[in-house]
Amino acid sequence: MQTELLGVLFEQATLSSAVTQILNAGKEKRKGLVVTPNVDHIVMLQDDSDMKHIYDNALFRYADGMPIVWLSKIVKGESLPERVTGADLLIAVCEKAAKTDLNIYFLGGNPGIAEQAATKLKGKFAGLKISGIYCPPFGFENRQEETDWIINDINFRNIDILFIGVGAPKQEKWAAKHLDRLQVGPILCVGAAFDFAAGVINRAPLWVQKSGCEWIWRLASEPTRMWRRYLIRDSRFIPLALKELSKSILSAHSKKSPQHN
Repeated sequence: MQTELLGVLFEQATLSSAVTQILNAGKEKRKGLVVTPNVDHIVMLQDDSDMKHIYDNALFRYADGMPIVWLSKIVKGESLPERVTGADLLIAVCEKAAKTDLNIYFLGGNPGIAEQAATKLKGKFAGLKISGIYCPPFGFENRQEETDWIINDINFRNIDILFIGVGAPKQEKWAAKHLDRLQVGPILCVGAAFDFAAGVINRAPLWVQKSGCEWIWRLASEPTRMWRRYLIRDSRFIPLALKELSKSILSAHSKKSPQHN
């Protein structure tokens, strides 16, 4: 089941059902991007037609952002049951994949971070097969020889699930551009998930995440890097949400209005 909201066709999924969808796609080697649109991504899609095309053609789209979930409940009813983040998917997919023969690859993170994340996850989930890890250098997406090496390495290792964490929109655009060459199953674009899994960045407490205030936690943790995104760019989400709400009210009103011949 899917719900269209803010120009994106979201999966009506919980974290658990999302993991099941991804694992099944991995077992079937069903290739495609898995994206987790948040408030910042929704704003980005308004000006970036390439990203909009990528999201329109993604294998799965899960709502990462309590404002999106709340808006769906107001506009569409109980259509988006909960927030599904890239950071949560990384942990949950690895936990379930550890009980299968699925091969996983980590691409991204700062030097050493993906390795730390893999070590922690392997220690936590016995049997987890992370068959490849690579931290590409800055600007790798513009270097053909680097891209060729990455693709060859991934394909050589017979990867079922590929995690890419180099930040949006770079990770989505790189994966979409080279989708035909990659011999993998689902490709999860997970941003800073390796940092969280490695423990180099602390996530907000669960109650803060569920309250919709994780952005405040991240702003307080990394003010220099995050202030422009949260305080300026993402403020554009407010009129977008109001427009969606207005459309819903007008639609409901038109259905209630008496029909005249």
